[in-house]
Amino acid sequence: MINFQNTNFKDKKVVMRVDFNVPLNAELQVTDDTRISSAVSTIKKILADGGSVVLMSHLGRPKGGPEAKYSLKHIISFLQTYFPDVKIQFADDCVSDEAFSLSKSLKSGEILLLENLRFYPEEEKGNPAFAEKLSNHGDIYINDAFGTAHREHASTATIARYFDTDHKGFGYLMAAEVENATKLLHGAEKPVTAIVGGAKVSDKIQLLERLIDSMDNILIGGGMAYTFLSALGGKIGNSLFEPDYVDLALKIMDKAKTNNTAIYLPKDNIAADKFAPDAESKEVDSYHIPDGWMGLDIGPKTIAEFSSIIKTSKTILWNGPMGVFEFDKFATGTFSIAKALAEATDAGAFSLIGGGDSASAINKSGLEDRVSFVSTGGGAMLEFLEGKELPGIKAMAD
Repeated sequence: MINFQNTNFKDKKVVMRVDFNVPLNAELQVTDDTRISSAVSTIKKILADGGSVVLMSHLGRPKGGPEAKYSLKHIISFLQTYFPDVKIQFADDCVSDEAFSLSKSLKSGEILLLENLRFYPEEEKGNPAFAEKLSNHGDIYINDAFGTAHREHASTATIARYFDTDHKGFGYLMAAEVENATKLLHGAEKPVTAIVGGAKVSDKIQLLERLIDSMDNILIGGGMAYTFLSALGGKIGNSLFEPDYVDLALKIMDKAKTNNTAIYLPKDNIAADKFAPDAESKEVDSYHIPDGWMGLDIGPKTIAEFSSIIKTSKTILWNGPMGVFEFDKFATGTFSIAKALAEATDAGAFSLIGGGDSASAINKSGLEDRVSFVSTGGGAMLEFLEGKELPGIKAMAD
């Protein structure tokens, strides 16, 4: 696999997998450009060397064929702002004769964006014939789409078969994602703390089991905390609850005790009388949430305890919000954790934000520049931290 930084792309045509699966509003305008901006440095390096770039990505989940609302043409004007002096060409297909004609005639310093890969079912099926066609767009294959690295799709894994190890590699973003996640899991400076939130225990079981082996502290918040609280005999009212995972929650806590890993659950919560932004709310003890009420955020005592642990940690992972931060009334816990993380990082800690809702929260808090690394891949980062082999990474070594 090539070393991207040390490779000169002069007169080379690079077919590059990016993750431009960005959110669009009702007017089909980009509302969060994190995934676009994260790929810019890789593209600029290729162009600066005198190479050209054929970009390929997916957008949304089209059902079996082209859908206008999922066309990548909607992001061209946004991408153009990062390359004001470059004409960005667009192919309204990814494997048509016209698409190949455009890529073939691409000159040094130019960019071609292909239409949504998922307009073809072959993409998600990892179809070899489709992948081979995509490979014909360039001399070198660069994967800079960590957010899709856990998918064995044609453009993320299968395509790598059609390039030898001297003609494929990771871009800056992909390399940084792997490097930072590896740093957290192996040889991290102690004390090491993981903040794990989100809605369901079932989504994070494997992550929790893996983290117990390497963490000093695990702080559990979000909807998943209520299954743990119930397992310990707490009354959780109408809070989110997975009865099938009570025994597993107890086993996780037992394993943590055996491994000398401290697990912290919320001491108090902000409870609501309904799941709505305008719900009535009140502070309650986590083990005594009244009937008819549901916990939607961590309370002030928990914020203080979690923040204190975070600020005395040297390495910190954050994966999952502390509450329903989409509702302003229940965002205090999540944004307080973001602030504590930023302050810990300012003091010299290494902090990794594990993609997905956590990345959205740190961006919304305006503190993304005060943490060490914000992952662009929610599911991919989760699987990497769980110890799974990601197809998009493995394919580059073969």
